[in-house]
Amino acid sequence: MVLGRVSLARGMRGTRYRLARSMEAYDEFQRGLELLRAGRPHAAVPPLERARALEPAKGSIREALARAYFNSQRFRAARDEFAEIVESDPASDYAHFGLGMCLVRLGERQGALGHLRLAVAMNPNSEDYQRALAALEA
Repeated sequence: MVLGRVSLARGMRGTRYRLARSMEAYDEFQRGLELLRAGRPHAAVPPLERARALEPAKGSIREALARAYFNSQRFRAARDEFAEIVESDPASDYAHFGLGMCLVRLGERQGALGHLRLAVAMNPNSEDYQRALAALEA
């Protein structure tokens, strides 16, 4: 009986720890988003990197970090983040678009074409996707 209580107490501590980490990640994520919205992508990177370290599987955190890297002209880092999102969620049209745009900036035209075509196929109503693809195909 005592063993059951000890296991339960340990489980509760683990739950509290995970909840605290999630709350900290959320706070860092929100801080990073505010900085992105304010047009300060360089300043958004550190809180978003901390959020990613706490919650590496959260696509929303990775997407915001990728946008901050891209807008800071850190195209390799942005490419890596968008690639992680595409790997975990292949149906993310925005991740394909972001990855394609990073590849354009890095001079990898063929790879960019593939991802931009996928983004347009997934979301044909996006004018941004269509414009980017048309510019690359021209």
